[in-house]
Amino acid sequence: MRLLEQEVKLPARVCALLAARGFGGPDAAKLYLRPRLDQLIDPARMTGVDTAVERISRAIDTGERILVHGDYDVDGMSSTTIITRTLQALGGQAIPFIPHRLTHGYDLTSAGVQAAKDNGVTLVITCDCGTSALQPVAELKAAGIDTIICDHHLPGGPLPAAVAVLNPRAPNCEYPDKDLCAAGVVFKLAQALLRARGRSDTFAMRMLDLVALATVADVAPLRNENRILVRYGLRLLQETSNVGLRALIRAVGLEGREINAGRVGFVLAPRLNAAGRVGHGIRGVELLLETDEDAALARARELEELNRERQEIDKRTLEEARAMAEQLDLESTYGIVLTSPSWHPGVIGIVASRLVEEFTRPVILIATDAGVGKGSGRSTSRFDLHGGILACREHLERFGGHRVAAGLTIAQDKIAAFTAAFNAVARERLTADDLIPEQRVDLEVPFDDALWKLEGAVRHFEPFGMGNPAPTFLSRGLTLAGPPRTVGSDGLKLSLRGEQGSLEAIGWGMADLAATLVPGAVLDVAYRLERDEYQGEERIVARLCAVRA
Repeated sequence: MRLLEQEVKLPARVCALLAARGFGGPDAAKLYLRPRLDQLIDPARMTGVDTAVERISRAIDTGERILVHGDYDVDGMSSTTIITRTLQALGGQAIPFIPHRLTHGYDLTSAGVQAAKDNGVTLVITCDCGTSALQPVAELKAAGIDTIICDHHLPGGPLPAAVAVLNPRAPNCEYPDKDLCAAGVVFKLAQALLRARGRSDTFAMRMLDLVALATVADVAPLRNENRILVRYGLRLLQETSNVGLRALIRAVGLEGREINAGRVGFVLAPRLNAAGRVGHGIRGVELLLETDEDAALARARELEELNRERQEIDKRTLEEARAMAEQLDLESTYGIVLTSPSWHPGVIGIVASRLVEEFTRPVILIATDAGVGKGSGRSTSRFDLHGGILACREHLERFGGHRVAAGLTIAQDKIAAFTAAFNAVARERLTADDLIPEQRVDLEVPFDDALWKLEGAVRHFEPFGMGNPAPTFLSRGLTLAGPPRTVGSDGLKLSLRGEQGSLEAIGWGMADLAATLVPGAVLDVAYRLERDEYQGEERIVARLCAVRA
């Protein structure tokens, strides 16, 4: 440990954290703390990229029209924007297309096939979809239209007969980093394409703000390449040259403020996602491609209105779904499947995430209409959702996704059988202990004035997110220095005092604890350290994760 302290020149507590995360050696610690762009993997190592570059180059040289078919979430919008801008910069004719969530459904479908035919294209490049689109790719091929797949979702079976399939998770792909989101895959393609055309890949590097946006929004693990891409992308986002992103940052009140992964995930991304959830995802692409400042600001404000609408729908759906879940026998229900004809397909994924947090088990919500159910599921880290759904595929029309998030389409009369089958799979693969929420703690520390220095030091661990969570600390024997207060609808605020210091703590979703705590109570507290600004002054607050008397 002393050698690590000397090499990285960080306090002993921080070095203990590094060691706990598997970076106890000086070299490993330095790579983690100081990720560099020259550590990125050569895009030529991605299976299919050379074939894709050759076909796209031929399309550019011969003036072919290219349809860029994206998904309707932030990853799909961002990757569509990256390859569209790259093609246009190289003189290509690129037409962005995003399916409408309600009328077209998920993935490359007949709607995408028809759009390709209507626009007279001879090449389709998919972004964040297409890995399971066997029939649509076959229809495009029959019409004389080639397809290049850029995706990151797990294949549910054989790959489509595309010119090239760029997907690190495909069984034939030898690319070493399997965690890239679709924007990361498309970024690699853009790099390779620019180099093959004799251009510097600096043009692609200038779009790392979009890669960071998509990677955080898609909850991709922030390790290996993603850590590098997001680290540099967030820096770029702070002073982005993307007119649409600047307008969005201004519209949500982040202009001039630090933009970290948390603000991307909880402030910027939901606005773009709102376009795909309750509007049309092409609106998000139009914003990201916009070059006029005034038009961009108008588009950003439109997304802000859609987000407010989405929040209202979220709230109603969550109340209904929670009430339904509470009626279940949770001792025998390890995998929750709920359905309603009144739910909006665009928000059920968000609601499923909230229910996973509350019930600590995989949740799938299905919105039904005209005999067809469209479902969206989320899971805990202990259950492979894609694998669980795959085991029940005989009940489904189609499905896709990955370990913690997935979507599906099902005939309404098969929902009951699927519900039973999915719960049976969950019971087989989960134990009762897996359903008990646990509080992860990285390090036990005294509650003292050195916490300010500790917060500054752990900033070297950023960006935080899936695969690289913010450190959680434990302090024991703290005294509640005053009456607990409630904040907003569900927040709890505490004044805590230790032997060597005091700190204000706040916990969201903990308001119910206020009635159980009295001044002078002695508490053990798990928390994250966060920097806050109040009346022009910076301060450190403890963001509560768990409180125990």
